[in-house]
Amino acid sequence: MSVRFASRPDLARNDVGLVKVSTWDTGTPERMRHTVEAIRGAWCGRDWPHPGLLSYTVHTGEDGRTLLHYSQWSGEQAYQEFFREGRDERNADIDAAVPGIRRLGLHTLELYRSLLPQEDDAREPGCVVIVDVEFEGADPARQRDWVDTVFEALATDGARAPGGISGHFHVSTDGRRVLNYAEWESARAHLDALAGEGPGIGSDTPQWERVRSYPGVSGGGVHRYTPALSIVPSAGV
Repeated sequence: MSVRFASRPDLARNDVGLVKVSTWDTGTPERMRHTVEAIRGAWCGRDWPHPGLLSYTVHTGEDGRTLLHYSQWSGEQAYQEFFREGRDERNADIDAAVPGIRRLGLHTLELYRSLLPQEDDAREPGCVVIVDVEFEGADPARQRDWVDTVFEALATDGARAPGGISGHFHVSTDGRRVLNYAEWESARAHLDALAGEGPGIGSDTPQWERVRSYPGVSGGGVHRYTPALSIVPSAGV
């Protein structure tokens, strides 16, 4: 089975059992660009590694050094089989091309709720915003309640931010984290939405205040990325 390029992953596909998200620190903008090309070569020079891997996507960080990896899997067994049989040879090629990459951790998540693009919205995202929320202790019910609280706040705004395309809220399988993978027209559009007055993301409403003051949140952050590489298996090959 060979590989092909996609413009972006299908974030709402219904055959995804889990998602793996990780970040790499490459050190500099030049090394970041070289690492993306090394990833492209390591993956596209080989057959697709496992039928249970549904897509593999890499984004470049606004900080000029961080790569975000987002992969969709049929389930944990498929990932473990890939980890044993196909991961090391790819990483060896990448490390040979760009020595010294720091791999900063891997999170296993499940998609919980999505704010999908409107039916006539054909825009391609120029920016992916990752909103990461960490909680004190493991509590799957709390993860989902926090997401539901965000959706209640979004519903009070009456309209989407002009540059927003979609949002996909994931919960970690360890019960400690929520990750929103949000597609935006551009980084500027996201910054404008945050800075705008009146209704919008994080505006001064009771619903958004509930989000901001939600008990048990211990950390997190907001990071912007530019889509760089997305690959999927070639159908029927």
